[in-house]
Amino acid sequence: MADFSGRVVLLTGATGGFGRAAARYFADAGASLVLSDLKAEPLERLAAELSGTVRTLAGDVSDPALSERLVEAALADFGRLDVAVNNAGVVHDMAPLPKTPVDVARKVIDVDLMGVFYAMRAQLPVLEQRFRDTGEVGAIVNVASVAGVVGAPMLSVYSAAKHGVVGLTKSAAIEYARRGVRVNALCPSFARTAMAEDFLDKAGKDHDAAEAALVQAIPMRRLAEVDEVIAGLVFLADPASSFVTGQTLQIDGGLSAA
Repeated sequence: MADFSGRVVLLTGATGGFGRAAARYFADAGASLVLSDLKAEPLERLAAELSGTVRTLAGDVSDPALSERLVEAALADFGRLDVAVNNAGVVHDMAPLPKTPVDVARKVIDVDLMGVFYAMRAQLPVLEQRFRDTGEVGAIVNVASVAGVVGAPMLSVYSAAKHGVVGLTKSAAIEYARRGVRVNALCPSFARTAMAEDFLDKAGKDHDAAEAALVQAIPMRRLAEVDEVIAGLVFLADPASSFVTGQTLQIDGGLSAA
């Protein structure tokens, strides 16, 4: 296990599949946490399960004020911010592009793309200032998707949003390469999370048939397990990965290599 003792980690989408697993990992690794998700009650339940010091703040990442408040909470409660994991996201139902409702498309862009923009807009100056003051390098991990590096038929708007996250990540990484902030994107394929299970249940087939169809393009022919994805997230966040920035780490069973 990587050592995050004394470090402060900000994590959005904390009560979802990846978020919950990441929160547990960072807490067990010694970090203090600032956790966010839409609803306060699930956040409080998660915080009660974790070791260490945890601050929670519910809100919608499509509201730019939330990102400002999360950074302020990290500074007010812990005096610092070391790692930000911008994980909150939504996916729309599978549909051809012309049949994707406009309001759904806007929501996906607002949450998945603009939410990451708002987050980094608040986080980058604070991480840069810490580097100026102490020489310590911070890390941002944006949870994108393999749909951000390849096309995703029937998930066009989701794919567009995640491509945007990859673009933001690479651009910010170059801007801050000598300013003390590493910025990388985690790009998993579908993993065995509650979101994926709900997605499969809505696919219009029985669950097993929907899963088989979903993994057909993956050379390993299976969904990722949550812990496999978290291992990649931790690698990108770990201070030991000090020369890694501007990267997209695809954890996709070979999908993007095909």
